Amino acid sequence: MGYTRPLTPGSLRVRNMVSADQFIQGFRFLPGYFDRSAQIDLLEALREAIAESPFYTPTMPRSGKPLSVRMTNLGPLGWVTDRDGGYRYQATHPVTGQPWPPIPAMVLDLWRKVADYEPPPEACLVNYYVPPARLGLHQDADERDFAAPVVSVSLGDSCLFRIGGRERASPTRSMKLSSGDVVILGGAARLAFHGVDRVHPGTSTLLAGRFAEGGRINLTLRRVTEPG
Repeated sequence: MGYTRPLTPGSLRVRNMVSADQFIQGFRFLPGYFDRSAQIDLLEALREAIAESPFYTPTMPRSGKPLSVRMTNLGPLGWVTDRDGGYRYQATHPVTGQPWPPIPAMVLDLWRKVADYEPPPEACLVNYYVPPARLGLHQDADERDFAAPVVSVSLGDSCLFRIGGRERASPTRSMKLSSGDVVILGGAARLAFHGVDRVHPGTSTLLAGRFAEGGRINLTLRRVTEPG
């Protein structure tokens, strides 16, 4: 279903020729973790879930400004945002009112293999990027359990990913994420500011014929509550 390769400086395309060991402690990069066959299997599982729980356009708290990415969720809880309720987790889709579909088995298997954290994830946020969609620097800080890492999977077109430190003003470094790559934010990196500056259209054929607009899908696995 997939394989891992060790993190090496040559596997990162970063600004200012930054070496791998200069990324924040707890940041792990597994390039090409999912091979092409596994990516197709995962995408088919996602298509079934998205048919049940379609992408929608979330909005910013207070201002109501639409985000440029479209979203849905999988699992017992889903991350949502809107003008009146702000950032939060809830058990139902904000448009359909239906429970989120379950997280696919191969995604749960990924968590068991790489998270180094026994309790399962409770939320799998699915972001859909079609240029010029981007995601500004932010922390994943709406959870109660920061001992659990955040595990991210890239599918489709490559993107320019940026990560800094635990303060918004911390220096940032950038790297390319390609289809099948996995990123893990744990330890000090669990609350690192990070974002997607841009998507590089046409760099993958994975979504072609499966999603009319092509683009990039990102899965973000999180544990929301403290176990026990």
